[in-house]
Amino acid sequence: MKLEKILDTLSTLDKTSFVKIIEYLAIEATPVKRQLDNLYNQADGQLKNADSINLVKVYHLVENSYLEYLKSNFNEPGTQIDILTDVLIRDGNCIMSREWLGQLYEKEIKEAKKKIGIFKGLMNDENAKGIDIDRLRDYTIYRNCVNTAYFNDVLNNQSPKITTDEQTILETLSKNLELSQEEARLLNYMVIPLEKLELDIIIKNLKDAGIILYSKKDHLIYVPDEVVLLLRKIKGKELADKNFRRVLANMKESQINLICKKHNIDWRGPLNDKIRRIINQGVKFSTVISNVIYKPGTSVSAKKNYINNFAKKELRISSFGGKTIPDKIQLIIDYFQNFDSEAKVSISFDGYEKLLRDLELSIPKINQKIKSEFELQEDYTLNNKYLLDFNIKPSDVLYLLDDAELNKFCIKNNVKTRGDKIENILESYKEAENIFLENYDKIGARDLKALKENGIHLKDSELGLKFEDLTKVIFSKLGFNVAEKLRKKINTKKNKIDILIDLSNNEVMIIECKSVKGKDFNKYSTVSRQIKSYIELAEKKGLRVIKSLLIAPEFSDQFEKECGLELELNLSLITGVSLKKIYEGFKDSTLDIFPYKLLLRDVVIKEDRILTALGR
Repeated sequence: MKLEKILDTLSTLDKTSFVKIIEYLAIEATPVKRQLDNLYNQADGQLKNADSINLVKVYHLVENSYLEYLKSNFNEPGTQIDILTDVLIRDGNCIMSREWLGQLYEKEIKEAKKKIGIFKGLMNDENAKGIDIDRLRDYTIYRNCVNTAYFNDVLNNQSPKITTDEQTILETLSKNLELSQEEARLLNYMVIPLEKLELDIIIKNLKDAGIILYSKKDHLIYVPDEVVLLLRKIKGKELADKNFRRVLANMKESQINLICKKHNIDWRGPLNDKIRRIINQGVKFSTVISNVIYKPGTSVSAKKNYINNFAKKELRISSFGGKTIPDKIQLIIDYFQNFDSEAKVSISFDGYEKLLRDLELSIPKINQKIKSEFELQEDYTLNNKYLLDFNIKPSDVLYLLDDAELNKFCIKNNVKTRGDKIENILESYKEAENIFLENYDKIGARDLKALKENGIHLKDSELGLKFEDLTKVIFSKLGFNVAEKLRKKINTKKNKIDILIDLSNNEVMIIECKSVKGKDFNKYSTVSRQIKSYIELAEKKGLRVIKSLLIAPEFSDQFEKECGLELELNLSLITGVSLKKIYEGFKDSTLDIFPYKLLLRDVVIKEDRILTALGR
């Protein structure tokens, strides 16, 4: 779940720990002091008074410092934050109850102790037959280094611990020895005592470390998507499990077997089981794609060609490049991180809901499979809003299915089976109007790249008209009478109103749409002349214009200031993002018609106040 949505959910008291951390980091954030001062001024000088949108802006301004703050808390003795974050960064664990965290933590401790015992046995000389001799050497070197890092403080009459610098060295060693996260963790806890902590202590440690936000009222734990990305970076986890699953699912089984043999994973059995074990053991994606899956002696050139073809054909990454193998690996990591961080669903929300219904009918065990793979708490998971809160998208669900299940689903739901079955399924569940509406703000901002990635192919010359048409659709769905005949009757060749809303009794509202590139829309003099001419047109026809609205991607501070000083137009400004959120909020309300008076009060219409009013 995105940070902004979590902050909207929590009480002021529940946000206190997070706000204090942000305030502490902001004091030292000299390079962005001007931007921070501006945000503080909007909150009357106190960050605790800031709304969720501005709090998120402050977070992003100090994000690099936040990363360092997280790192500094990782190695605090006795907190077990490294184990806890292994749980929290899994796909389905960004929202959970207090009790569910307790269960997952207890399970993690039990399994870790059991695995440590087995691993110790395997590393004993007489039992080392199951481990390659070179691999045994790697394990021994790493364990000895952990032992030195942990106990060297005792020589100085201090409590044993691993410092941040020592942890960085160990991570570098682990990477160069090509250890999985699981291998490194088991070797760590052969040295460091592993004792179970109380749940209340765990929650306090995680809050103080800036990792979670906690609702005392609902006993719910939240890990924002933005923080999950930072935690994965600290842990060296390059891809989310769901994305690594997609990578592995597109590899040959012989390659999967090579990965298993490298990391002492049983390579016999069903393909999906092997993929699950590879993911659960925390094998690094970069190690797999750069080295493990190739036969001995494979040239660098051959590896580059493989990665190019794999990225373009199997992962469908357009315009793939990169000179070196690390460059190419980073491009793949960036692709998935960008995909996860943006609100991309690839099909409409309604299409996602229909897909889940059809999956339930075609694959009866799909609910249990989703619950199990993503460690979700709820018994029934087949709800699009619920899954999207965990950033689980349609493609993530489909990649849980094996080839036989995909075939079965396609045949039952009249989806073609030739070519890429998952792409075919997603294409068949796209709904044109809904997917355009979901990308309304991107169309207004003329963001062709984002639109293309979301499966929308429009020319730049088509975006202005499409933005206008979608605005009409939104106002119609809000219950307004979009008076097309009356608009055409009023318009002249020189002056053409974009949208006219008939409020009855000869009262109308004029709406002007501006789709523009760049951050801010700032040509106030131009738009004011336009709207004045439109008002004159309407008044000549005996109509009373009670409101004019300007919709654009964003407005400059100067534009907002000039609009606020305008006396004649009764003009309000609204961004595409805000209108989209208002529309989504209206859909969830019990109202049939949007109360238009909510649009009459402010110079810049913010969705927060309107959504609160709709929720009453």
